[in-house]
Amino acid sequence: MVKTGIILLILSLAFSAIGYGMLKSYLHSDAFRRFLSAELSNAAGVRGEFGSFRWDGLEVRTDRFEAAGDGVVGDVHATDLSTEVILSGVRRGVWQLRGTSLRRLDLTLDATRNPQTLTPKENKKKSRWLPNEVEPDGLEIRDLSIKAKFGNGSVTSGGMGVTVQKTGSGHSYQAELVGGTIRLPFEKIAELRHTRSRLRYQGGRLFITEATLGARERGRITATGEWDFSSGQYALQGAAKDLTCEEVFNEDWSKRLTGDVLLDFSADNLSELSKASGSIQIRNGVLTALPLLDTLAAYADTRRFRMLTLHEAQTDWHCRDGEWLFTNFVLASDGLVRLEGTLRVRGRELDGNFRLGLVPGILTSIPGAETHVFQAGERGLLWTPLRITGTLDEPKEDLSDRLIEAAGSRMFEVIPETGGKVLKFTRSIFGETPADAVNKGLDTLEKGADIIDSTSGILGGTIGGILGHPPSKAIPEPDPKSDVRETAPPPPKVE
Repeated sequence: MVKTGIILLILSLAFSAIGYGMLKSYLHSDAFRRFLSAELSNAAGVRGEFGSFRWDGLEVRTDRFEAAGDGVVGDVHATDLSTEVILSGVRRGVWQLRGTSLRRLDLTLDATRNPQTLTPKENKKKSRWLPNEVEPDGLEIRDLSIKAKFGNGSVTSGGMGVTVQKTGSGHSYQAELVGGTIRLPFEKIAELRHTRSRLRYQGGRLFITEATLGARERGRITATGEWDFSSGQYALQGAAKDLTCEEVFNEDWSKRLTGDVLLDFSADNLSELSKASGSIQIRNGVLTALPLLDTLAAYADTRRFRMLTLHEAQTDWHCRDGEWLFTNFVLASDGLVRLEGTLRVRGRELDGNFRLGLVPGILTSIPGAETHVFQAGERGLLWTPLRITGTLDEPKEDLSDRLIEAAGSRMFEVIPETGGKVLKFTRSIFGETPADAVNKGLDTLEKGADIIDSTSGILGGTIGGILGHPPSKAIPEPDPKSDVRETAPPPPKVE
C-alpha cells in the first residue's frame, strides 16, 4: 500500500509538472497572445491586437494594445501593459489575471454612431483542457484619456488615475477615478477639474454612481448616469452650485446680470436624437443696463428700472438638435416688475413670447399706457404681452411701438386740453422737438392703422382729420421760421 501511494504521488507530481509545462508553453506561444487580443476586442466591440509578449515566469508585459471599431467605441490605444496569470483559475475554466496595469489608455467614443453588436467570437471548437474565458481581478490605469462625441459637441478628459476591482461573481466590477480634467464644448465653462468618480460595470452597462467636479473658482458639480455599451444609449443627470453669472453667461449678459447661479441638468440619447434639459435659478441677482428696462425707465421717468434687485429669477431650458428653448421664464423685482414667458433660440435668431407686469402708477406719465397697453391682472399688477424677436446681436421688442401708439392715440383724444403735456413727454423721451414728435406720432398712427381703427368710436372725426379730413380743431402747425427748440419746455429731471 505504501509503495502504491508513493507511485500515485509520483505520477500525480509528474502529470502536474507535465500539465504546468504544457500550460506554460501555451501561455508563451503566439496563440495565447491572439486569444487575449480576441477576448479584449470582443469585450469592447472593436478589432484589436496586443504587441509582442515578454514573459518572466507567469508575468507578462507588452508595449501596446491598439484597436479600432465602427460602433460607439472607436479607437483604443494602450501602452506599457503588464499582468500575471494565476493558474488556479484553470480548474474553473478561466484564465485568471492579477495585478493588471497599464501606463496610459486613450479612448475615442462616438455616441452619435449607430450601436454595433459586439463582434462575435471566432467560430472554433473549444479546447477541452484550455480555458476559454479571461477573468481579470482588477485593473490600474495611471493615465486615462477619453474623447467622446455627443450630439451637441465633444467632451475630452485627461490625466485621470483609475483603479478597478472585481466584485461578486461574473463580469462585475467597480472603479474609482481621481484627478484629471474634463474639457466641455462651452465657451464660459470650458474646463472642469475632476475630483473623484465612482463607477460600476455589470451586464454590459456602466453606471456612474457618483461624480464630483470643480468649475471656475468655487463651482461644484455633481453627476450620476449610465451607459449601455451594446445599444450605445446613455443618460446623465446632475447639478451645479457656487457659480456666478459672470462665470456661466456670455459676455453680454454677464455685464448686465450678477448673482449666484444654481442649475441642474440631464442629457440622454434614449430617443433618436441627443437632447439635454434642466433648470437655472439665480440668487441675490441684480439686473442692470437691459435695453428693455432702460426704455421703461425713460418712459416712466424714473431710475428704478435701471438697476433691478431680483427677488425671483429662474427658467427651465431644453436643448435639442442645436435649438434652445427656455420655458417657465421668470424675472421679478417685488413691488415693481415681473416678466414671464418662453424664448426660443435657433442659431442666433430669437423668438420670445412674454407677459410683462408692472405695478400701477409706473406709467401714468404716458397717456394711454395703463389703459390701452396694460390691463389689470393677477398679483395686483398691470399686464401686457411682449414679443422678443431679432437676433442675439440685435434683439427687438414690440412694447416701445405700442406705447408710442397708445400715447399718440391719447394725444388726439384729449386735444387741446393736454396737448402740451404730450409734447413735453415725447421730447423728454426721444430728445426731439415738439414738431418732430408730432410727426413721429402721425407716422406711427399711419403704420398702426388697425390699432387706430379699433378706437375710432372714441376718437370720432379726429382720426379722419389726421388721415386727410380736417378735424374739428386743427393742430396748429409750428412756424418754420421759429426755433421750436427754444420754446419747447425742457425735459423733466429724472429722479
